[in-house]
Amino acid sequence: MTLIEILLMAVGLAMDCFAVSLGIGTTRYASGRRPLFRLSFHFGLFQALMPVLGWSVGTQIAGLVSAFDHWLAFGLLGFVGVRMIRSGLDADSESHSKDPSRGSALILLSIATSIDAFAIGLTLAMLQTNIFRPVLVIGLMAGGLSLFGLKVGHRLGQSFGKRMEVIGGVILILIGLRVLLSHML
Repeated sequence: MTLIEILLMAVGLAMDCFAVSLGIGTTRYASGRRPLFRLSFHFGLFQALMPVLGWSVGTQIAGLVSAFDHWLAFGLLGFVGVRMIRSGLDADSESHSKDPSRGSALILLSIATSIDAFAIGLTLAMLQTNIFRPVLVIGLMAGGLSLFGLKVGHRLGQSFGKRMEVIGGVILILIGLRVLLSHML
């Protein structure tokens, strides 16, 4: 994968973190350096760890699926992208009744925003991509966009966050199409 593709994939994955951070940014819980650091650090860390887990699983089964790995990569990226688009178009917005920057709420949000990254890790294994550079870029992008989302959340509100999930989903679907077309042509 090229650096541009990795950056686009990282941005697509980070849109969940960005959207959640925008929502949290509109609450009283996101004021102060410590909550900002905790949220952005954990979102970035989990976004970096989940592809490693997916890649580890994927490398074990890569030989079994090499004949149709491009279809699998397209399917996984498309599935994740469609899920993000559906979530972004859903009018129901979550309200945070307890501090999302602490304890189990922080861990659950970190896992929830990074499950898609597990599927990306599987995809990277199918494409026989070295995991180090994508994981570094994904983690930094998620942490940075989370911090940015928290900081501007007070100004932009929750409705903008939903639109960002749609954009992230479209980016992942386009990367999946590129993978499929590059193997077919």
